[in-house]
Amino acid sequence: MATKELYIGVMSGTSLDGVDTALVEIKSGEIKLLASHDFPYPPALRKNVLAVCTGQTTNLIEIGQLDHLLGKLYSDAILALLEHSEINAQQIRAIGNHGQTVFHQPNSPQPFTMQLGDANIIAARTGIDTVADFRRKDMALGGQGAPLVPAFHQSIFKPGDSSVVVLNIGGIANISVLRPNQPVIGYDTGPGNMLMDAWCQKHTGQAYDKNGQFASQGAVHQALLNELLSEPYLTLAAPKSTGRELFNIDWLEGHLKRFSLAVEDVQRTLCEFTAITIADEVRKYLTGSTPELLVCGGGALNPLLMERIHHHLPNWSVMTTNDKGVDSDNMEAMAFAWLAYRRIHNLPSNLPEVTGASRPASLGVIYPAD
Repeated sequence: MATKELYIGVMSGTSLDGVDTALVEIKSGEIKLLASHDFPYPPALRKNVLAVCTGQTTNLIEIGQLDHLLGKLYSDAILALLEHSEINAQQIRAIGNHGQTVFHQPNSPQPFTMQLGDANIIAARTGIDTVADFRRKDMALGGQGAPLVPAFHQSIFKPGDSSVVVLNIGGIANISVLRPNQPVIGYDTGPGNMLMDAWCQKHTGQAYDKNGQFASQGAVHQALLNELLSEPYLTLAAPKSTGRELFNIDWLEGHLKRFSLAVEDVQRTLCEFTAITIADEVRKYLTGSTPELLVCGGGALNPLLMERIHHHLPNWSVMTTNDKGVDSDNMEAMAFAWLAYRRIHNLPSNLPEVTGASRPASLGVIYPAD
């Protein structure tokens, strides 16, 4: 009889809108969500992380302090999940912690990616073995180190005779393409919520555009949209990945210099930009008569963005992963619980056809609690 094991996944993405934790049960590779918890991101810490992500001057002392503070934040989030779910730490086989990405540079003579959040602190404070540093082994093998979630999507969603594309809209938008009898494809399409969040924060003081209300007050400015769509990243061939080091407020304001627009029109144009860059990639993979686009992540909660994606993909059935029985808010946290399970059992967890790595590998470094 197969053994059941409990794992915790931890994810804080490029949106910096909170720490998502998921408690899952895994048996024979099948995963079941038992509990989840959203832990708040302290505003001062969020500000300091954003400063590093957007290239502001920093030093090793500040990086070390952020690494320590994030380790404490993640362990606090895990302890809150355990209290919320009334599960004892001794029952958990391992934690999978993504860490906070502060820079991701896969296409350079010295490719690297950096995720902060000291896993030693997490293991020591929770008393649970912790798996972290998932991306660098893939990069050492010549890969992008991202995206890693398509392997998880492949394990839980099975295409019939038509395409299934899983779209995660976090700060960055990424897709996993599942087609019958074909290799999995996955990559970052471009910005998800990142630019919309940054503009909304700057002009309303709100961390994000709740329900797309701010954008709904404006109109698409076609000339600005055309300029944004000229970004070279959008025409690169996969495998490819990106992040805040490219798509940030400075990038946006560089494009805005020759325009004088109402702030609402900029927000509406950014929403359209995200929708179009997603749809342009998804439609490439239409197979069969009933293709499905399954959306997860924070962007799935933006009705205007969802409507625009549906508008640009009239031949696709657009829904959230909730409609397939997988919580859209906890998809990525569940994925890193699954990746921890794969590492604990020394099973491959990357897809070379997705990341560009030279071979499959079991990703992550194990930090023992003892």
